[in-house]
Amino acid sequence: MRLIYLFPELERLFASHQQAPTTPMAMLDRAVEKGASIDVLTKLMDLAERWEKTQARKAFDVALARAKAEIPVVIKSATGHNSKKYADFAALARAVDPIIGKHGLSYRFRTTQNGTINVTCILSHEAGHFEENTLAGPADTSGNKNAIQSIGSTLTYLQRYSLVQALGIAASKDDDGKAAGIGNAISEDQAIAIRELIEAIDDKSAEARFLKWLKVKAVAEIPAARFDEAFAALKKAAQS
Repeated sequence: MRLIYLFPELERLFASHQQAPTTPMAMLDRAVEKGASIDVLTKLMDLAERWEKTQARKAFDVALARAKAEIPVVIKSATGHNSKKYADFAALARAVDPIIGKHGLSYRFRTTQNGTINVTCILSHEAGHFEENTLAGPADTSGNKNAIQSIGSTLTYLQRYSLVQALGIAASKDDDGKAAGIGNAISEDQAIAIRELIEAIDDKSAEARFLKWLKVKAVAEIPAARFDEAFAALKKAAQS
């Protein structure tokens, strides 16, 4: 149903036009020009606001999916407590900032303290939609840190992991320099989804070519970081 029929008054106002406006914003502009009533203008403003929010959310989802398909596995190259390897914030930022920026995404942090330290990662898209992810924890007093150092350590930790969760990305241990871009393998559910798409392609050589493209020997070895990219490629092939 065209939006024009939502309001009888608009149908009357636009009856003389061969092509009626098809978006809430276009309808609002035309209604103002035609001298529509305050009631109709108010309803159109509400409708336009909801429509813009929906479009912004859709743009955010598309941008995030495309960015995730390009973000590499972040290598755990820093050494922390008990000699454990981890990907520090600098490494994470170097990996993700150029890619998400290319897709109109950005992030910032909001911090509060009320007994625990709370860090909220706000992931935003240039169209206006944003989503928040909050993590909390106590000050890190390990290693004879002073009060300020303890707070700073926790802030850095929470910023790193709240951003990782907001983007839904993975980190890989840098064992021998060959792990870059590989990371953890996909889950069993993801593997099943991949196999179903391969079976939907009417080509017996599809699986072999697909695995060669990903440089793996089996579906179960597909890197988790490349699942979205692989799934999208297979879906496109299955629909063609």
